[in-house]
Amino acid sequence: MSDSDSFIEEVTEEVRRDQLYGYLRRYGWIAALAIVLIVAGAAFSEYRKAQIDARAEALGDAILAAYAETEAADRANALFEVTADSATGRAVLELILATELAASDQVGAAAAQLDAIAENGDVPEIYRSLAGFKSLVLQADTLDAAARRQGFSGFAAPGHPMRLLAEEQLALIDIETGNVGGAIEKLQSILQDAEATAGLQERATQVIVALGGTPERAGLSQTSN
Repeated sequence: MSDSDSFIEEVTEEVRRDQLYGYLRRYGWIAALAIVLIVAGAAFSEYRKAQIDARAEALGDAILAAYAETEAADRANALFEVTADSATGRAVLELILATELAASDQVGAAAAQLDAIAENGDVPEIYRSLAGFKSLVLQADTLDAAARRQGFSGFAAPGHPMRLLAEEQLALIDIETGNVGGAIEKLQSILQDAEATAGLQERATQVIVALGGTPERAGLSQTSN
């Protein structure tokens, strides 16, 4: 390489360096701002997560404190004083409260509490379904069979997570209204369903036997005594 070529290359590198420094002086604040925003965003995310965790822990502690009471009515009164910041947290709290109201013979208040959850569009669907289902179960002695059948039929729709439990309730309504054959048919269907839990299958088997039927599970027959 000649001296002139070497000199030109050095001058070119110097010009590039000057241009780079110029760009940094002119636009470097953008990169710095981007870094600050990324760091600030990560810090805020961690802060929000810590807040959510703290609120959830506080809610759990308050519920556990309420369960220090020995009587259901006292637990219900203590739970009335607990507050939750999120729709999900309130739904969980109100489901627990409804359980204690029912346990203290306040069935009407418990059903009203559950119905309010079921009708709250801000609550996740799974909690709404659970509340609606429990409300119907609680009202077995106060709501007529036709209304309960209509309600449980909605839960028994294909694909619904509470489908089999709803079928069980519909079978019990059949028994209540004298349709023993329909009840046995529904219970046999539960026994044949691959999604049925062991506990549900056991209950279905016991009721079929009590009705004088022969349980059939997975193609096998059990002879009733």
